[in-house]
Amino acid sequence: MLAVVLAGGYAKRLWPLTLNRPKALLPVAGKPMIDYVVDKLVILNPRVSRIVVSTNLRFQSQFEDWMATRNGGGIELMPEKSLKEDEKLGAVKALADIVDKMGEEPVLVLPGDNLFTDSLEGLVGFFREKRASVVGLYDARSVDETRKGSNVTVDEDGKVLEFVEKPVQPKSTLVGAAIYVFPAGIGRRFRQYLRLGLNVDEPGRFVEWLCKQEPVYGYMFKDYVWDIGTLESYWAAEEFYSKEEGTLP
Repeated sequence: MLAVVLAGGYAKRLWPLTLNRPKALLPVAGKPMIDYVVDKLVILNPRVSRIVVSTNLRFQSQFEDWMATRNGGGIELMPEKSLKEDEKLGAVKALADIVDKMGEEPVLVLPGDNLFTDSLEGLVGFFREKRASVVGLYDARSVDETRKGSNVTVDEDGKVLEFVEKPVQPKSTLVGAAIYVFPAGIGRRFRQYLRLGLNVDEPGRFVEWLCKQEPVYGYMFKDYVWDIGTLESYWAAEEFYSKEEGTLP
């Protein structure tokens, strides 16, 4: 299984913190945010055989410096193939390019700026059981938070009945965690989606479309997920993880 960590955004909502630094490299309890994500992927070895970090040209050197601190660790950096430093392809197009390049195998996709305490073991196991695309889910703390993400409705078997990105009127607080597992052959769906000229910036838009083409299932994370999109969520994650680190022997 290939794992792709999406870290190509400029995070303008977090300026000035991210004006000259990628959001995924912001420190949380003393270490870069992306380390929490990659550490969970390393545990899945050998099921996750390769880890690719997708970034933009502007922040490429900073990610190279970060990789040096991890002594490589089987991580490959793949900058988006944009023509200019400050341009970006969009997460969906970047992901499609990686899938095309790396070959036809299952793909686990995570944002480099979402923090969660659950293991990924359950998600991967659920994917192997269903043999179909899976999206991670969690219960948001408020309806306002749901509006900023994707509102999801599932049946008793976990099959997604409705997936609405950035809902105006959410039906519940069940939210997509922007963590996905796609089966081998998903490259064909990416190519179909891109030919339609649809949104290439938000992976949730691709999943919203995919749910209308084939079965997609939702896996519920037991604990909370921090989608670090605002200063408030960043400081909340910092507070939580600082306390957690403080309890370690």
